[in-house]
Amino acid sequence: MKETVSDLLQSALAALQSDGTLPADQAFAPQVGNTKDKSHGDYACNIALVASKAAGCPPRQLAEALIEKLPQSKAVEKVEIAGPGFINFFMSTASAFEVVNTILDEGERFGRNNQGKGEKVQVEFVSANPTGPLHVGHGRGAAIGDCLCRLLEANGYDVTREFYYNDAGAQINNLALSVQSRVKGLSPEDENWPADGYRGDYIVDVAKAYLAGETVTADDREVTAKADPEDRDAIREFAVAYLRREQDLDLKAFGVQFDVYFLESSLYEEGKVEATVKRLRENGYTYEQDGAMWLKTTEFGDDKDRVMRKKDGGYTYFLPDVAYHLDKWQRGFTTVINEQGADHHSTVTRVRAGLQALNVGIPKGWPDYVLHQMVMVTRSGQEVKISKRAGSYVTVRDLIDEVGRDATRFFLAARRVDSQLTFDIDLARSQTNENPVYYIQYAHARICSVLRKLAEEGVQRGRNECVGDLELLTLDEEKELANQLAKYPELIINSAAQREPHHLTHYLRELAGQFHTYYNAHKVLIEDTATRDARVSLYLAIRQVIENGLDLLGVSAPEEM
Repeated sequence: MKETVSDLLQSALAALQSDGTLPADQAFAPQVGNTKDKSHGDYACNIALVASKAAGCPPRQLAEALIEKLPQSKAVEKVEIAGPGFINFFMSTASAFEVVNTILDEGERFGRNNQGKGEKVQVEFVSANPTGPLHVGHGRGAAIGDCLCRLLEANGYDVTREFYYNDAGAQINNLALSVQSRVKGLSPEDENWPADGYRGDYIVDVAKAYLAGETVTADDREVTAKADPEDRDAIREFAVAYLRREQDLDLKAFGVQFDVYFLESSLYEEGKVEATVKRLRENGYTYEQDGAMWLKTTEFGDDKDRVMRKKDGGYTYFLPDVAYHLDKWQRGFTTVINEQGADHHSTVTRVRAGLQALNVGIPKGWPDYVLHQMVMVTRSGQEVKISKRAGSYVTVRDLIDEVGRDATRFFLAARRVDSQLTFDIDLARSQTNENPVYYIQYAHARICSVLRKLAEEGVQRGRNECVGDLELLTLDEEKELANQLAKYPELIINSAAQREPHHLTHYLRELAGQFHTYYNAHKVLIEDTATRDARVSLYLAIRQVIENGLDLLGVSAPEEM
């Protein structure tokens, strides 16, 4: 319906350009929005305020001229001018319920579009070091990243999900030392325990598996333990493979799968890091100082230059990141989105600066970043900090075991990514209206229950069968529900474009709330079969949109609860 209003306004603007009221050589794009107060209509537009200067007349006068030129439409009941020149549209009842037919006709395709036209988009998310179980921060990244991928696919993009394994560097060495210490019978309480060693019980599991000579299969390799306590390289290789497998199992339990697993070590093995350094040097963006090699990142907006190669000859972490992103560009991804924790904020400018210094045609501001804030887990009002298995943090598996996949995914995606999130375990476990995922799923289950009762009375309704005269839906609550349903396609477009999946969780909760209010106030299984059939058609449309929306969140839509 918003498109209908926009088209009507475009026609009116064209008419005013033809008669000279507005300049013909200037483009005008009406922005139509939903009204917050339904007494002001269903939709509002400020084009009269925007274009009044070009017209050389007050906004209200231009608004009057626009209304006069609006084509006749059965979709519009009346049009009013409000305030300094806003144009408010009141849609007819019949037009409001056209969306019900559209939803039932399109089914699971409703809300999907082809805006992306198959453009390749790569989304990198989670990308946890293979040094331990996935913590709750990784879980938030997984929920946001996967939901974003689903939204982009719903908008017609060809999405590649990628996981970058930091399987090189100091943390991997600490992992190998920790497992080797456990293999030799040491514990974190021993004075010879590595200063930066990992202390969780999972290190014990890795050590036992290594000594037992077990074989583990990660996503791209199979490693058999040598069971030699002195062979640290063998321990490192086995431990990384073991924990990669564990993380993969955690992600599968979370309903997240990746298309590509990229190893940091491959950048060194294939010479891509050295090639990147060579190109940066040849382009004149490096210099030697205090025994280290520096990159002139200040020439690309950084507040100071950054060390690229340390005094000991090792590279700082952002250099392989530059090499990695060059590889992404060379693979043909013009749009790349990195979903990471907010602690990666400092790397954004550095990586982008390094990519600009390569002079290979990468545009400024590439790649995109979505940085999520930390998660605090609470139970009974107290923060939960420790998992026995991990040793020092709450894991994704802890949450899944406590509250299930659906609640975990929903809660972790339910807030703006740049806001801190409190994960209330008690709330996520509760079966009350205060629990948003339960509240939304219950709306879907309630509709399914009505359909079962209808079937028991001998009335069968097809899953997406529209029966009854929708003009019999005359209640304000019914029109508000239809208007809410009509917002869904635009919400999918905006959520993907703005990289903000949380809008979908808010939308579904609002839709569920409107449905529950309507359900409690007005019976659907009534003797007036014509009105009953029309209301059931509305129910079916609501069920379909809830199901479609939950699917984009990776959350199930149960038929019974």
